[in-house]
Amino acid sequence: MAWILLLIAGLLETGWAIGLKYTDGFTKLVPSVLTIIGIVVSMVLLSIAARTLPIGTAYAVWVGIGAAGAVVLGIVLLGEPVNAARLFFLAMLIASIVGLKFTAA
Repeated sequence: MAWILLLIAGLLETGWAIGLKYTDGFTKLVPSVLTIIGIVVSMVLLSIAARTLPIGTAYAVWVGIGAAGAVVLGIVLLGEPVNAARLFFLAMLIASIVGLKFTAA
């Protein structure tokens, strides 16, 4: 169950990271409120998952999911650049997340 909560927390981190772009420096009400809610819920779920998972693993996976998701959504939604090197390092990040999951105690 902790891994499922951590996955959801990471996906919410992706959402609030992208949400930051839409808040326009927290000057737009609805995106700002949604982003703040995403931050809070994501961190609460991370803290619950960290009750049973090693904190180093939980935090690294949480950040990794958020970072990978932000890269993908940045490319898809925001037109950020995509090239072979960027995709290679994104794949390495995802492989690292999976590796941490399978090597966690």
